[in-house]
Amino acid sequence: MARLGVPFQNLQANVLEGDSMEQDVESPVTIHQPKLPKQARDDLPKHISRDRAKRKIQRYVRKDGKCNVHHGNVRETYRYLTDIFTTLVDLKWRFNLLIFVMVYTVTWLFFGMIWWLIAYIRGDMDHIEDPTWTPCVTNLNGFVSAFLFSIETETTIGYGYRVITDKCPEGIILLLVQSVLGSIVNAFMVGCMFVKISQPKKRAETLVFSTHAVISMRDGKLCLMFRVGDLRNSHIVEASIRAKLIKSKQTTEGEFIPLNQTDINVGYYTGDDRLFLVSPLIISHEINQQSPFWEISKAQLPKEELEIVVILEGMVEATGMTCQARSSYVTSEILWGYRFTPVLTLEDGFYEVDYNSFHETYETSTPSLSAKELAELSNRAELPLSWSVSSKLNHHAELETEEEKHHEDQTERNGDVTKLENESKV
Repeated sequence: MARLGVPFQNLQANVLEGDSMEQDVESPVTIHQPKLPKQARDDLPKHISRDRAKRKIQRYVRKDGKCNVHHGNVRETYRYLTDIFTTLVDLKWRFNLLIFVMVYTVTWLFFGMIWWLIAYIRGDMDHIEDPTWTPCVTNLNGFVSAFLFSIETETTIGYGYRVITDKCPEGIILLLVQSVLGSIVNAFMVGCMFVKISQPKKRAETLVFSTHAVISMRDGKLCLMFRVGDLRNSHIVEASIRAKLIKSKQTTEGEFIPLNQTDINVGYYTGDDRLFLVSPLIISHEINQQSPFWEISKAQLPKEELEIVVILEGMVEATGMTCQARSSYVTSEILWGYRFTPVLTLEDGFYEVDYNSFHETYETSTPSLSAKELAELSNRAELPLSWSVSSKLNHHAELETEEEKHHEDQTERNGDVTKLENESKV
């Protein structure tokens, strides 16, 4: 029993330290872990997840701009019917076309049945060959002919073979009702198809984002950059760019906030977020004290579980409809110490954009420290941030050399003064 007590005590110590989550230890003791959300389980403390295999980061927004979110357990489905027009527009094309055909077919069959009932109740079917009988609709001798007359009435074809007479007031009322309802159905369905066809979603296919984002120095400051471009000659009017950081966080009170959204300033206060998107542009985010990347260094970046969502909005010049294109960057798609290859060249009388180099980057000299560490180092050394660590060391070496030279000159001057004093005494 004494031998069994030591492993049991060690096992309890491991459980208290949190190491039991990492080890497969057979024990008769059953430990019930609290049920946490999936994102909370993924965001466990670093000392627990340090030895784990590298997890694949789940995207919030895919590279093509589609949101990777599925709505489940929606019980109030009646809300979709309150906005039936938007519901129909949001449906896929195959379902939209199916509903389009079914609505017209059902209305034609419904009114065709009513026309046949009127003829049947009035006795028109029993006097088909009677030339003295005035039917409600001439040449209506069955359900098929009633169905055809319903189609002719709703679509206003009017072949002239089947005609309503003035001896049938109920038929006249039905004709008015079908004409009004037919116009409403036409307006609703044709409007739905027109809106779906003219949706600017396909326009977003020609708005491209660089496959990678980069971090490098620009104007002496550490910046996060990505590139956007428009493949069409027709431009996006009033184009604007936004960026969001998607990262789970835990508050000081212990509340876990999954997929917390934080704004990334890409020039909102200076107006740089409003774009004249004629040629590809590099969007820059200065990493300062208000930036969520202020304390992230090159070594720490791969360990972060974050996603940058970029949103480009504007009006389509041809239609005037608002268009939105989206993309995202995870940590593996953020390159530290790189810049984008220039794509704009001056030709004979015009500028040419080479989209073959749109996604290309090249390596550049960039400090591996975070922006906070660079600022602290700059404040201590009183040097601009654009200087590298090696240049700072060289500068310190130059200062030491100058001090040595100054000390030697001072020594020589002191020797000359002593010599003059001795000569004057003599």
